[in-house]
Amino acid sequence: MNSVTQKKQRNKLPSYKGAWKDKTKKFIFGSKEKQGAGKQIVVYILLISIGFVYLYPLLYMISKSFMPLNDLLDTSINWLPSKFYLDNYRQALKSMNYAKALKDSIIIAGVPTLINVIVCAFVGYGFARYEFKGKKLMLGLLIFSFIIPPQATMMPTYVFYNDLGLLNSLKAFIIPALLGQGLKAQIFILIYYQFFRQVPQALIEAAKIDGAGHFKSFFRIAIPSAGPAILVVFLFSIVWYWNESYLTQLYVVGAFAKSSSWTSLIVSLKTFETSYNTSRAAAGSSMVDINESIKMAGTMLSILPLLIMYLVFQRQFVESVDRTGITGE
Repeated sequence: MNSVTQKKQRNKLPSYKGAWKDKTKKFIFGSKEKQGAGKQIVVYILLISIGFVYLYPLLYMISKSFMPLNDLLDTSINWLPSKFYLDNYRQALKSMNYAKALKDSIIIAGVPTLINVIVCAFVGYGFARYEFKGKKLMLGLLIFSFIIPPQATMMPTYVFYNDLGLLNSLKAFIIPALLGQGLKAQIFILIYYQFFRQVPQALIEAAKIDGAGHFKSFFRIAIPSAGPAILVVFLFSIVWYWNESYLTQLYVVGAFAKSSSWTSLIVSLKTFETSYNTSRAAAGSSMVDINESIKMAGTMLSILPLLIMYLVFQRQFVESVDRTGITGE
């Protein structure tokens, strides 16, 4: 009996080893129903690494912006300042004329953005719902115009705007946006085009049977379902207009003009050192020499409205990007 029992135990050992291997594989690699711990660890490591690459400049900027001059000179202080020195922000606010620059930035970025949202929706709906001669050619030209680098058309556009009298005013951004040629308008048209193609054709046909015309079908059926696309276009457009410093300075602010009534936070940031030295010369000893902390404070102030806007619309933005099918930008 002992020999028979030993043989049975030896026969069971391979099955125990196989079961242990299966459990180990499921724990590391997971199964169809559940993700394994090994995969989760790899995914979290990658996400933390990528997140650190993106967050490091922002964290560095925030840390340096609160440091007094003594902390900058002290090599033992790297990240946490000895005290939160808010005077850097006070002096940056003064030299940037922040209230006026913020107001102008909201107008310069907001007005063309609203026009982009409306006009691009019309164009995208037209491409998605109607068949006409030259449609494929127009879509090809649309994509081709997006591929062309803006530096190639910058000077001809400047001469054209100068002949039309659009320079040094907001009309240089408004009129092109009204004609569907706003900043990055091509990609916004394609976003609307892709989204409106997903609207069931049966809804449009049912509306036509009920007597709805083209515009009524657009406003009553297409637009109410296009909330995700509208939010994506709005956020992308306002960020691009907000961060566009060279074209804003060239067309609106007036890079070659002696004076202009317009400015923006990004343009003020480009000329921050010059404007700060001018303000310091006028203020005298109440303002210290410019240093890295003051520059970081000015940079933080220029992007702060966008950060607040993203924090407010973060959830809606992520859901909208997922629904519109955008994989990256």
